[in-house]
Amino acid sequence: MSGVISSTRAIADAFVAARQEARPLDGFPGEQPRDLATSYKIQDEAIALWRDEVAGWKIGRVQPPQVASLGADRLAGPIFRRNVWVAKGAAVDFPVFERGFAAVEAEYVFRIGKDAPADKLDWTIDEAAALIETMHVGVETAGSPLATINDLGATVVVADFGNNHGLILGPEVPNWRAKLAQGVSCETFIEDKSVGAGGASDAPDGPLDALLFLVRHLAQRGKPLRAGQLVSTGAVTGVHDIRIGQHSRVSFNGAGDILCTAVKAAASGRGFS
Repeated sequence: MSGVISSTRAIADAFVAARQEARPLDGFPGEQPRDLATSYKIQDEAIALWRDEVAGWKIGRVQPPQVASLGADRLAGPIFRRNVWVAKGAAVDFPVFERGFAAVEAEYVFRIGKDAPADKLDWTIDEAAALIETMHVGVETAGSPLATINDLGATVVVADFGNNHGLILGPEVPNWRAKLAQGVSCETFIEDKSVGAGGASDAPDGPLDALLFLVRHLAQRGKPLRAGQLVSTGAVTGVHDIRIGQHSRVSFNGAGDILCTAVKAAASGRGFS
């Protein structure tokens, strides 16, 4: 048991140090986890080491070739308070690890309005939806000092904070339940070129199902959702690689645009000098 603990802690230490120092990793820092349980142990160790509050959670997809072997089709990672930025019209700078991985992802984001009961493990989709206070548009800024993180698969993604490096929170979507029932859509541009379009609804496998996954998942981890936390429900138009100096615009039909610019991360522990 002590060997497993030291191994997960050493991997967490390596990821946290690389992020704090804005230093690229040439490869996975240790033996790659073979299962998600080990990956979430590493993530928990890293959360404990990171000197910031968890402001919310991102939800991602496990790629189809791994779904059966890992027994999951979604994954989760923390979003930290200092890496949440509010879009107010002007372009938002976000940090990118030089020689690491970076992408922008159009998302629909739920703000949680009340604490999830700490002792509740079984949830229905209606019970999960009752936790929602508001829905916003947003952009997850995915990022890791490990350039090959996505290529190495879900166990590696989970180990490094779910490949999250921030969240740009856009405007609230009024009457979100009705809008989601009708269907919402958006399109992502990088350097004024369309790189993906997509939509979401309240149909199965949409944002509400993503939230249901998360509340069940966090309950099992003993980290129930808290009032005020943000839930980034998953990439709508795809995962779009972006380089330092590039500009992105995500156009949300009827909910405005979010503009952002990738800037070189600095060794400050939060990405900026």
